[in-house]
Order: sequence, then structure tokens, then C-alpha cells
Amino acid sequence: MTTPTALAPARPTTPPASTRPLSLSRTTATATRVLRQLSHDPRTIALLMLIPCVMLFLLRYVFDGSPRTFDNIGASLLGIFPLITMFLVTSIATLRERTSGTLERLLAMPLGKGDLIAGYALAFGALAIVQSALATGLAVWFLGLDVTGSPWLLLLVALLDALLGTALGLFVSAFAASEFQAVQFMPAVIFPQLLLCGLFTPRDNMHPALEAVSDVLPMSYAVDGMNEVLRHTDMTATFIRDALIVAGCALLVLALGAATLKRRTA
Repeated sequence: MTTPTALAPARPTTPPASTRPLSLSRTTATATRVLRQLSHDPRTIALLMLIPCVMLFLLRYVFDGSPRTFDNIGASLLGIFPLITMFLVTSIATLRERTSGTLERLLAMPLGKGDLIAGYALAFGALAIVQSALATGLAVWFLGLDVTGSPWLLLLVALLDALLGTALGLFVSAFAASEFQAVQFMPAVIFPQLLLCGLFTPRDNMHPALEAVSDVLPMSYAVDGMNEVLRHTDMTATFIRDALIVAGCALLVLALGAATLKRRTA
């Protein structure tokens, strides 16, 4: 007669990445790793920091004969340029994590999707602060951008725009299989917003259908917020609304980006 075999103790299992709670230590560790990797890529750092400044510099002297034109559109572009560069760099950097297998290895560790997305947002958000500060300082104190409101409010909107670009880049990287495809998303995601944001003509002068579309695009509220600073000395209710909408869109897109993370890489 055989004796019953003792049951082996159950081995602890690691919860799926999607159910792990957000951890400050894991988030900061991810952000530190991303910043360390970027520090070894001077071309990317140069793209992030210098391109918005160079574009503003060129824009100022393109309109050298009519400085008022630079005042009218410079503030809007001060928010648009960081959004575009952060979108481009973030989408490509995140795609490299996916295609190289790094993402799969990270998610096999005690690292949740929220930790990964929050870490990337924190790392690129730190770069966005520096980028926005450089561009705002250049435009206001060197290129002579004349704004009625506080330059600090310009910096706030520029930072929110850069964070929105980061969130959009994280999100669209889930749908690209190569860096070339990631770049191809720019015409689909950025260019329509650029045309409909009110930069070229007031949104209420557009066809009603296009105006309705512009009302749901976050870049429209980024431009509106910049224009509020351009025209008013104090922080207005409209400015607060626009800033909250841009920030809310960035958080929403970050949440969608976390939902698109998968362990199996392309």
C-alpha cells in the first residue's frame, strides 16, 4: 500500500504586469535608466534641446521686417515646437524598447505597466522642463517676444505641450513596427492638429465641420492658452480651462499608452 505523496508548497506567483500597483521606487528606477541611456546619445539630446530654439530663432528673423507678426505667432509655436520634438523622440525611443526585446524583459520583472509608462513620462518630462525653459527664455529675453502676461505662464503651457507630445509618442509607438513607421505617424497625429489649431486662422472662421473637429484636438487648447497669455496680463478662467484640458489629454493618452503595452514584442 503506497503512502500519499505530500503536496509541494505552492510557489509564489508574480502578479501580471497589468495588475501590479504603481510603485514610486520602480517608477524612478525606470526614469533613471531612460535618462542614463539618453545621456549616451548626444544627437537625441541635441534634437530635444536645440531644435525648438533654432526654429524660434529662424522664425524671428524670417519676420525681421514685421516683428509684430513674430509676436502674434511666436507664442503659439513656442508650445507647438516642443510638442512635435517630444512626440518624435519619445515614439522612436519607446519603439526601440519594444523591438529590441527590452520591454518584454522588463515586464517579466516585478515592473508594472503603470511603472514603465510613468517612468518614461517622468524621464522625458524632466527633459521637457529643460527644453521648455530654454525655448521660453530664448523667445522672451533674447528674441524679444512681446507678451502681455507672465512669461512663467508661457513656460507652463510649453511644458504641458511637451508632456502631451511625450504621451502621444508613447501611445503611437504601440502601433509601429519600425522607426520609419513611427515617423510616419507624425502626418496622421500632428499635422491635422497643426492645421486646425488656430495657428493660421481663427478657429471660428473655419468651416463649421472643421471647427467642430478642432474643438476636440488638444493642440487647439494649447494655442488658445498661449494666446491668452499673449493678450491678458492676469491668469484668466479661459487660460485655466485650456491648461487643464491639455494636462487632462496628456494623462488620458498616458493611460491609453499603458493599456497598449504587451509583453510580446514585434
